[in-house]
Amino acid sequence: MKILGMDIGGSGIKAAIVDTKTGELISERHRIATPKPATPEAIAQVIKEMKTYFNWKKAVGCSFPTTMIDGKCIHSGNLSSKWKNIQVDDFFKNICEIPFYVSNDADLAGMAEISLGAGKGKKGVVLVITIGTGIGSGLFYNGKLIPNLEIGKLLHRDGEIIEFFCADSIRKKEELTLQEWALRFDILLQYIKTIFSPNLIIIGGGISKKYNKFKQYLNTDVKIKVAKFKNNAGIIGAAMYARKKINK
Repeated sequence: MKILGMDIGGSGIKAAIVDTKTGELISERHRIATPKPATPEAIAQVIKEMKTYFNWKKAVGCSFPTTMIDGKCIHSGNLSSKWKNIQVDDFFKNICEIPFYVSNDADLAGMAEISLGAGKGKKGVVLVITIGTGIGSGLFYNGKLIPNLEIGKLLHRDGEIIEFFCADSIRKKEELTLQEWALRFDILLQYIKTIFSPNLIIIGGGISKKYNKFKQYLNTDVKIKVAKFKNNAGIIGAAMYARKKINK
């Protein structure tokens, strides 16, 4: 099945048409910068623009960067606080006049990786960590998603939220070297090992492309793999999620 997948992030909104059987992008990926402030109205205008760009008239899968329950935003994340308690799937459906299936971005990126990517066939506890504006996380046990895990909201020293310490946006903002950033990220990996004892950690997001340049600075002995779909995992997982909902 061919479905348009959209991935809403703190810095960019990306979309492409996906072959949900293989995970292949069968169109060019289109990206539009996330508006500032990222209010519902501003994001909706970009979503409409995406629909027009692809001339899309069928259902859309959408990855959204906040905690979601049944298509409803229950935490504003790194977007505008105005998103809280909005039924996002209905909101986009009413704006675009086509069905939308919306869920947490890291959960959906993880779905792509577990089904078709770096986590395919892996048993036990697998964590998918997406590193970008914030830090997203998808938790899987024997291939089954345990939704809405927010590892990025763990508290670090002095009560600081850890994504404000080691997200990729912080690396850029504080002009950290890859080594300086990786040593911070390694602290998060040690927390993860202590709390979850994972069999595998899959790293995604834009910085995953640099893994070979910073892996030497990581001290955790948990097995780490780079996401097969890298920064496209959210798009692919969103399309797969829509297919699953349509065929339910």
